[in-house]
Amino acid sequence: MEFLFQYKKKSGQQVKYFLKEQDISKGLLAKIKFQGGDIVVNGKRENVLYELVENDHVCVVIPDEKEHETLLVDDTPIDIVYEDDHLLVVNKPAKVASIPAQYHPNHTMANRVKGYYKRQNYKNQIVHVVTRLDRDTSGLMLFAKHGYAHAKLDKQLREKTLIKTYQALLSGEMANLKEHDRITLPIARDLPSILKRKVAEDGKFADTEYWVDEKTASLALVHIRLHTGRTHQIRVHFSAIGFPLVGDDLYGGQMDLPLKRQALHCCELSFIHPFTNEHLKFQQSLPKDMEVIQKIFAKR
Repeated sequence: MEFLFQYKKKSGQQVKYFLKEQDISKGLLAKIKFQGGDIVVNGKRENVLYELVENDHVCVVIPDEKEHETLLVDDTPIDIVYEDDHLLVVNKPAKVASIPAQYHPNHTMANRVKGYYKRQNYKNQIVHVVTRLDRDTSGLMLFAKHGYAHAKLDKQLREKTLIKTYQALLSGEMANLKEHDRITLPIARDLPSILKRKVAEDGKFADTEYWVDEKTASLALVHIRLHTGRTHQIRVHFSAIGFPLVGDDLYGGQMDLPLKRQALHCCELSFIHPFTNEHLKFQQSLPKDMEVIQKIFAKR
C-alpha cells in the first residue's frame, strides 16, 4: 500500500524524522526496510537518512501484512456498518467476545473479521482491533485494516478525539440520580477474581460522563461517554454510585427483566478519518434484545 506526502518545510529534515511526524513508527519503518517496503523521494529510492528539501514528494510503500496463523478463522457473517481501504466498522452482537482469550479462543469478533478478510482475499490479513467491547455488550466496534491506520487511530484514542458513546439501562432509586454528572472514581481489580473490578483508592483514575434520557421511579435510560477506558468501567462506576446496569449479575443489577445480559450498547463512534481528515460519525440503534427498554418507557 502506498502513501504520498509532500514536504513543505523551508528547512531540511531527514526522512525518518519527517515520517515520524506522519505517525510512522520505528517498528513500521523496520517493516518497510526488511519486509518488502520502500521509500521513494521524487521518483528515486532513498533511505531514512536522506535530507528532504521544500516541495519534495515522498512515497512510502508499506508491505502487505501476512495473517497471524494463531488466530483461528470463523466464517460467521459480520454486520458491516462502514468499510473502506483503511477502516472497518462493525455491529457486534451480544454474547460474542471482542478478542480470543483462554476460555474463548475462537468465535470472537476478531476471528469473524479474519474469516471475512480471508473470503475477500485482502492483501492485508492481520486483524487490528481499535475499540473493544465486553462480551455481553453490543454495538459498534472499529477495526483498522493495516498497521499504519491502527497507529493513527490509537493516537486519536490517546488524544481523546475518538469518542465512543453508549446507552445503558440503570436500576435503582432514580429520584437520587442526577440528570447529568461525571463519575471519577478510581478502579482496581477485585482480587482474587481475575474478572471483577471495584472502586478502590489505589486504583487507576477513571472518568465516566452521563446524561439521563428517560427515567421512571426505578429505571433510567442514559447516554454515556467514556473519558478513560478501564475494564468494566461503566458497570463498576454505576454500581458504585447505587445504579447498577439492568441484567448485570456481576455488579448487582436488576435481574427480573427479560434481558439476559447487561443492558449496555455502544450506539455511536465519532472520529477523524486518519487519511482523508473527514469527520466520521456512525450510529447504531438498540438491538432487538434491548427493545424491552423502549417498551418500558412507552408504557409510562
